Amino acid sequence: MDLIILGQGYVGLPLAVNAAKSGIKVYGFDIDINKINRLKLGISESPEVKNSDLMKLQEDKKIEFINQLPKLKESAIFVIAVPTPLLKNRQPDLSMLEKACQLISSVVVDGSLIINESTSFIGTLSQFVKPKIDLGSGLMNIDYAVAPERIDPGNKEWNMQSTPRIVSGIDEKSTRRVFEFYSKFCSQVNIVSKPEVAEAAKLFENTFRLVNIALVNELSELSFRFNFSTQEAITAASTKPYGFLAFYPSIGVGGHCIPVDPNYLSYSAEQVGANLDLIHLADKINLEIHQKIVSRIEGLLGGKLQGKQIQVAGIAYKPNVSDLRESPALTLIMYLKKLGAFVTWHDPLVKHWNNENSTLLKSELDLALIVTPHDLIDFSIWKNANVKVLDLSANSNDYGWPKFL
Repeated sequence: MDLIILGQGYVGLPLAVNAAKSGIKVYGFDIDINKINRLKLGISESPEVKNSDLMKLQEDKKIEFINQLPKLKESAIFVIAVPTPLLKNRQPDLSMLEKACQLISSVVVDGSLIINESTSFIGTLSQFVKPKIDLGSGLMNIDYAVAPERIDPGNKEWNMQSTPRIVSGIDEKSTRRVFEFYSKFCSQVNIVSKPEVAEAAKLFENTFRLVNIALVNELSELSFRFNFSTQEAITAASTKPYGFLAFYPSIGVGGHCIPVDPNYLSYSAEQVGANLDLIHLADKINLEIHQKIVSRIEGLLGGKLQGKQIQVAGIAYKPNVSDLRESPALTLIMYLKKLGAFVTWHDPLVKHWNNENSTLLKSELDLALIVTPHDLIDFSIWKNANVKVLDLSANSNDYGWPKFL
């Protein structure tokens, strides 16, 4: 049975490649024709996918990249792997998910299995995806399941094969089919009782991280006022062999999961008349942390940033990826510029953003900021020139300067 994956981004492309390697014929669909053309040329934007694999799988006719869905004569498996971002008011943006449902409705045939991997609110499969495709297609014999994505771009230990998956279908048959599908290329597939459990688990995983990041950002503010090291306090707490998990302060949260998923959980709560105050507060703390950090930087530089030469190292949302989605570095740069600083940035993976280009690390600076320390960044020029550096990176790694947060 052929596999059609809608969306060839950080989620859909690794899925397409892993499924194709398992022997399934895969169609990788995306509305972005430029992306499809690059994939046809074997150019991958995902750290999980090698260019050589793209070319080999295409040469072997195991995968085909398309920007129009094929007209089906037989049933197929569809996987929805499109972005589900937030609107400006931080409410769910389901426009791309809705478009995916419309596209599937136009080609699906009876006996097909439709799987939603896109993160969304609790009840998305049964209340949104299934009704729209059933109505649009007019068919009655379609199976539906959910398998929330668990991709961590750049993670060398946990990949699509090694990371356990959670799946569930709308009935026993759908559940069996989705389990069998993911078992072809995932080492561990866990079945839960209903799709809503899987959807809630996905949202809760990243809400857990959001809340703990907010908590440690609060500790960072406290340590600043009491003049002790947040990192030392976290290291001390980590000596407890149970009941504690270390998180590290940051300039905010970025990416396609942590800043977004908790808002989908809040949205789910609102639909049933519940209010998740803790999530709203954690989101607020992380969104406002930039202001406190910039205030500390101002104090360090004599109270004013006007005319100061500042360079930021790394603007992607996490090390060793080029993804800028929700990157807190971009907000930090904006705040610094608003206060009159001349800000340049260096990122060997991003290179271009906001009509600006990545610059080489400079030695003539009033201040340098380590935000997203990619492995490719060599900080020796700052060390050799005795540049004043603040390490704002959200980890315990030592890059040669004390952590500022």
